[in-house]
Amino acid sequence: MIEYKVSLREENQRIDKFLRKYLNEAPLSFIYKLFRKKDVKVNGHWVKQDYILKRDELISIYVTDEQLKEFSKPKELQKEPFKYQIIYEDENILVVNKPRGLLVHGDASEKRNTLSNEVLNYLYFKGEYNPRVDHGFIPGPAHRLDRNTSGLVVFGKNLPTLQLLEDLFKDKTDISKIYCALVNGNLDHYMEVDLPLLKDPNSGLVKVAKMKDGAKSALTKVTPIEHIGDMYTLVNVELVTGRTHQIRVHLSNVGYPVVGDGKYGDFKSNRYFKDNYKFENQFLHAEKIMFKNIKKPLDYLSGKTFIAPLAKEEKELLNNLKS
Repeated sequence: MIEYKVSLREENQRIDKFLRKYLNEAPLSFIYKLFRKKDVKVNGHWVKQDYILKRDELISIYVTDEQLKEFSKPKELQKEPFKYQIIYEDENILVVNKPRGLLVHGDASEKRNTLSNEVLNYLYFKGEYNPRVDHGFIPGPAHRLDRNTSGLVVFGKNLPTLQLLEDLFKDKTDISKIYCALVNGNLDHYMEVDLPLLKDPNSGLVKVAKMKDGAKSALTKVTPIEHIGDMYTLVNVELVTGRTHQIRVHLSNVGYPVVGDGKYGDFKSNRYFKDNYKFENQFLHAEKIMFKNIKKPLDYLSGKTFIAPLAKEEKELLNNLKS
């Protein structure tokens, strides 16, 4: 049996989420079997999987020593300085300028080289996180960016912060995300793209579809910033909703595909940029995050704006196109 006292870092989360972090190598089927068999107790009483933990409560988990050894393995981290640009940091949050080509979270093809792991290494280096001590909470990102989209990612260093940030990014009422994109075509007016989107679970591709067919509402606001000749426009894009590939699918469907977009873009244009500028990636950058009226404990962020500069390659591409 394991006994664990809930600390400030673990309180106010569902107990099943706590167990998934504590028994980080256990399959979900094993975690939920523990609840079915009533092998999880708090202060001596059996609880359901949606029980919300409170500080100083005592969790009892009835597993064998062999199961604990197999399923509870501290994350392998290395104490090292952060190798990417930090835009802002305090005791609660870390705002990072993610380069394109780097995953925020691991997937089937890459699990170790991720932005999340780099952040954990950095916090371990600073003494703000220790996987061998902090069992029930792992600092993490409050939102995601595609691998080949660069720009701002906000991490929560403690559970209350991460929960509040996740709610902010989900609701979007008190937070705004502005992207910078280079698109094909001469866009000369502000527009709002209101087209429902449907994701194919097999291919991962997204398309415009009807709500009755299962599509979800999606709204994107697009403002032209600078015309580059008659063929390209630098635009600001605000996400009102946050669907998968929303910006790229919306811009493509209204005739202004993102330069370098290999899934939804103009393939002839993509070939031109590859051959002439050796530019092979989508020109899409999460440039700005604006906090509005934020609740405690992050109320001090109200009114703040964080901006991530473009990478050197994108800046050089714009200069070359202008010249």
